Amino acid sequence: MSEPLPPSSCACNRRDFLTTTTAGLGAAGLAAAAVPLIGSMNPAADTQAVGTVDVDLSKIAVGGALTVTWRGRPVFIRHRTEEEIARARADDAVSLRDQQTDSARVQRPEWLVVIGICTHLGCIPLGQKAGEPRGEFGGWFCPCHGSQYDTSGRARKGPAPRNLDVPPYHFLDDGTIRLG
Repeated sequence: MSEPLPPSSCACNRRDFLTTTTAGLGAAGLAAAAVPLIGSMNPAADTQAVGTVDVDLSKIAVGGALTVTWRGRPVFIRHRTEEEIARARADDAVSLRDQQTDSARVQRPEWLVVIGICTHLGCIPLGQKAGEPRGEFGGWFCPCHGSQYDTSGRARKGPAPRNLDVPPYHFLDDGTIRLG
């Protein structure tokens, strides 16, 4: 006949087993609850769909402009003339408050793409439509406080602290860009 094990050794093994099992089940439950919580933080499918906008550039004549809405903000697209490109490149050497060269702001010299919101107080500058004032530098003019931008969207005069922002975009082909 064998001797029974002491009560302390059986209780200790059983306690270790229950502790380990409880901790494992708790970790699994925490992971199961975290997955949908983290998933709910991702943007909805309809929000992601408006996160990119394809723009047909073939409709914009040289010297013309188009305004599109991307993520609730106006985006100015200008098909620049040779004179506008030359003027923007000539102004690269000028001392600016937000120093950027024209080539750093465009992917192709003939196309300028900027967010059409004044960097001073968030107004919409004029100069996108024919006949609107463009200011001294031929770009855009914000009538609220007199900020002026050049043909590269750089802040040149007035209280605007920085250049018009360039949104993320890339060319899909010679006649189409994708914003976002």
